[in-house]
Amino acid sequence: MISYLEFEKPVAQLEARIAELRTAAEGDDVDISGELQRLEQKSADLLASTYGALTPWQKTQVARHPARPHFRDFVEHAFEEFIPLGGDRCYGEDEAILGGFAKLGDRRVMLIGHEKGNDTESRLRHNFGMGKPEGYRKAIRLMEMAGRFGLPVVTLVDTSGAFPGVEAEERGQAEAIARSTEACLALPVPMVATIVGEGGSGGAVALASAERVLMLEHAVYSVISPEGCASILWRTAEKAPDAAEAMKVTAQHLERLGVIDRIVPEPVGGAHRDPVATAQVLARAIGEELDALGSLSPDEIRRMREERFLQIDGA
Repeated sequence: MISYLEFEKPVAQLEARIAELRTAAEGDDVDISGELQRLEQKSADLLASTYGALTPWQKTQVARHPARPHFRDFVEHAFEEFIPLGGDRCYGEDEAILGGFAKLGDRRVMLIGHEKGNDTESRLRHNFGMGKPEGYRKAIRLMEMAGRFGLPVVTLVDTSGAFPGVEAEERGQAEAIARSTEACLALPVPMVATIVGEGGSGGAVALASAERVLMLEHAVYSVISPEGCASILWRTAEKAPDAAEAMKVTAQHLERLGVIDRIVPEPVGGAHRDPVATAQVLARAIGEELDALGSLSPDEIRRMREERFLQIDGA
């Protein structure tokens, strides 16, 4: 069953009405196919118009939808032969950040990303996608391995931010994030990052400092959550919709600002309505970007990264 967001209530009411009519028509001789078809078209049109005019705050809600596809979903539907690699060789394993060898079409890649989980048990196990220092150090280890083996790096970013707990700070959270960002920038192989849900603060940048940065259509990317920004500026999280608007968190805003390079379309109604189709479209987009980067030398790739981030700073 679809979990409806607050702004989707009119669509939910229509789809509930359609379901009631279908149930009532079972075993009945009365033909209501015409009425059903009319309501289904009305529902599809309403869904399309609603998602065609989402506010930044509504897009934030879509990016956080509980059924939105996460790392493991993309592994299942967009990649093949995934071989997970665990541990940072310093402290332990962090299940908020996963990675390993994978195949994208005929191409071998190093795949790294955040995993939020899809139910209470898995969300707790994956710490809601909030990486700890050992997670970012694992990412560094895998990126360095990719550089040695000449494998392109693909990252799937989906986190509200790095874990802010005391134990993470004790183990060097800020240093680990900085080192991971540095590892991205120093890679001698192509790197394509995609913001697939939330791209929150340094926890996202640490896996997204690539020469090509993509975003799913209804993903968000910002230095702080709208609630956090509102709490600082207005002393209340209730101003989160205003903060989301002011921060320009959407893919559409960020493409115009030059922060990202490409928007990957989602199915009408968001990625959670068709995770398989979303994963397939994303796989094609990443493959196209890697094809375009494949002929570049390590120096050209590093220069490309340097120039894109300097341009953002100049803007």
